[in-house]
Amino acid sequence: MPDLLATLRAIVGDAGCLSRPEELLVYECDGLTLHSGWPAAVVLPRSRSEVQRVVRTCREHGVAFVPRGAGTGLSGGALADAGVVIECSRMNRIHEVNTVDRYAVVEPGVVNADLSAVTAAAGLFYAPDPSSQQVCTIGGNIAENSGGPHTLKYGTTTNHVLALELVLPDGSVVELGSPTGWAPGYDLVGAFVGSEGTLGIVTCATVKLEAIPERIETLLAVFPDVVTACRGVGEIIQAGLVPAALEIIDRRTIAAVEASVYRAGLPQDAGAVLIIELDGSAVVLADQVARVREITTREGATRVEVARDDAERQRFWRARKGAFGAMGRLAPDLYVHDAVVPRVKLPEVIEKICAIGDRYELTLSNVFHAGDGNLHPNISFDRRNPEELARVVAAGREILELCVEAGGVITGEHGIGSEKRDFMGLVFDEADLAAMLRLRDCFNPDGVCNPGKIFPTTRFCVESNPKARGYARVPIG
Repeated sequence: MPDLLATLRAIVGDAGCLSRPEELLVYECDGLTLHSGWPAAVVLPRSRSEVQRVVRTCREHGVAFVPRGAGTGLSGGALADAGVVIECSRMNRIHEVNTVDRYAVVEPGVVNADLSAVTAAAGLFYAPDPSSQQVCTIGGNIAENSGGPHTLKYGTTTNHVLALELVLPDGSVVELGSPTGWAPGYDLVGAFVGSEGTLGIVTCATVKLEAIPERIETLLAVFPDVVTACRGVGEIIQAGLVPAALEIIDRRTIAAVEASVYRAGLPQDAGAVLIIELDGSAVVLADQVARVREITTREGATRVEVARDDAERQRFWRARKGAFGAMGRLAPDLYVHDAVVPRVKLPEVIEKICAIGDRYELTLSNVFHAGDGNLHPNISFDRRNPEELARVVAAGREILELCVEAGGVITGEHGIGSEKRDFMGLVFDEADLAAMLRLRDCFNPDGVCNPGKIFPTTRFCVESNPKARGYARVPIG
């Protein structure tokens, strides 16, 4: 449909509309390489008005569209199979930083880490910090309700979004919430955060800023194995301490990190390391550091190091946040799993996850947000090997079933996307899914906005919204 491409180029300019195969190749997947889909076109709007016009043009031509940020998502949520990708990274302006009421008004393409860099001079920061924060964008974080290492104390993205400006799937604009965080009626901001682009497209967001803590203390506790480290986490929480972060890195991950550009001097003889970060008033932190030392030593830590300065603290975190990138040293492909279990179940669940990896003869490693029970079992593999890929998929399902049986859920921060839509039945029945679909249909009644995500590809779900089937694959000539 050359007329569609011509209209899109008239809206965003020739440089803002990509349609050649070599241009579209980089949009065939997000951070989850297991799933891919070839978009018909990618548009890069610079304003809300352009987003509106693109949406209306897609609707006029009967073509589905998918909002996308930096593409760092890990659940296949930003794929557009024969649809149009609306890539918002060029909408990257910070409109306002209010230092009195502590909020910022930003466009969706603002990079997560850049916001904190801008607000640091005012003594403020944006708390949600996914491991991809150097490149991931606020709009994508909102779509997935992203977490990060500091979720334990500060919460996920939903705890930091005060108001949203949205382009709905019909091309209209709506504003939800307020800079105060309070608005009459239903919490529609809360409904939108984590909706994975199925309800509309964020064009502006008002987000909460936090005061930079007076002091930060970061510790590295060395344990003989992951299970023992998990028990240490439970004892820290039971003691009434609420660290900003409790992160575990296992032996296999340490080895990969130390052989990569992210090397940080982690002890390679460790079975696991636990990063503990405490922040707050300088008056109380000395006592908390002493208590953490005592607890972790009692629970089996062979040694506990305290970062001597900010440079050493950053060294610890470079290892943690570079872990996923370092996995490329183990195999060409990486499946970063995501599930949550109650903290008390961490030791037994981790032991069973490792057993699943061994049984399927897979290279499995663990690096995860232990403080809030958000697990990230990582499977390194080569997807060019069909037999190995089948084992990866089978092991992934068992891991999810294990976590649900332990009282957990199938995602903590990566979302459902296309990856886990057919596993929704592990935690929801048809009545639950029908209620969710009714909410989606209030915003996106014909399913044209990011179709094929979240909801299972079952007869029940297709029949619940027959109009959506017409948008599944609409070719562009």
